[in-house]
Amino acid sequence: MAIAAAISLPLTSPARRSLASFTSLRSSSLILKLNSVRGSVALRTACLRVSAASSSMSVEAVEKASPASFLDRRETGFLHFVKYHGLGNDFILVDNRDSSEPKVTPEQAAKLCDRNFGIGADGVIFALPGINGTDYTMRIYNSDGSEPEMCGNGVRCFARFIAELENLHGKQRFTVHTGAGLIVPEIQDDGKVKVDMGEPILKATDVPTELPANKNQSVVKSDLDVDGVTWNVTCVSMGNPHCVTFEFVQVFTPSHLKMRVWERGAGATLACGTGACAVVVAAVLEGRAERNCTVDLPGGPLQIEWREEDNHIYMTGPAEVVFYGSVPL
Repeated sequence: MAIAAAISLPLTSPARRSLASFTSLRSSSLILKLNSVRGSVALRTACLRVSAASSSMSVEAVEKASPASFLDRRETGFLHFVKYHGLGNDFILVDNRDSSEPKVTPEQAAKLCDRNFGIGADGVIFALPGINGTDYTMRIYNSDGSEPEMCGNGVRCFARFIAELENLHGKQRFTVHTGAGLIVPEIQDDGKVKVDMGEPILKATDVPTELPANKNQSVVKSDLDVDGVTWNVTCVSMGNPHCVTFEFVQVFTPSHLKMRVWERGAGATLACGTGACAVVVAAVLEGRAERNCTVDLPGGPLQIEWREEDNHIYMTGPAEVVFYGSVPL
């Protein structure tokens, strides 16, 4: 099967420096366009075009590019994207502001996310027009093609992506409609993104879970039997259900937690923003943690705060560009 792709790769990025594969049913050659980047946003150097046909290969310089010009391309049959990651939880970001429906199908998204035969990602995120008075709408397809309500690491990447699309700099705030409701990310002066994740959902019937609820109608420190092993669990929804997306947590101190996660629709990932929020809520409810915690994930730390005054959870963490690319659909 032939492969064709155009990739702009930030060579200074500390994560995932290998090039991904892209599958095409129409091309008979391999074309990679590599853009050297200083920093995670501005492309400042010329591209190289590497062409492989039969047993010969040629390398030539091609035109200079910028993120804006790259994302503004509208070639028929090609999907232009930017790959981002939030602590290793990686996503394909697509500019979908000209349509209320995603540009790719769930089946195509699953192929794009394949780490051996596609770009490789935990999901595909679409930036769509806002509804109900919001600035934008965010929709996601998981790596298996299913559609979750929202994603914490994904919404940080979404905010950075929007800032790049709109050529915005410095501190920025957006209102985003998601399947979980209104989410408000704010890009900080240091480039990290702080997200108002809203209130946690604790009522058992709203999570939802069939585990027996306590007198407050929530499920806290309940026994869950799995294949003869009993686990002590607390159920929390952050718009997506946790204890379905499953976290294992270690408490170092009341303000320092460590977690591993298995995500519905994606499997084991390096980070999960909604999971980190749910973990802090669960730890507070169980009397194990304070309301402001650092949560260590395999991909790095997130700062999570569950404020008493408004009952909202605030998540702060990074979002970084991995590379720019185009793939034929």
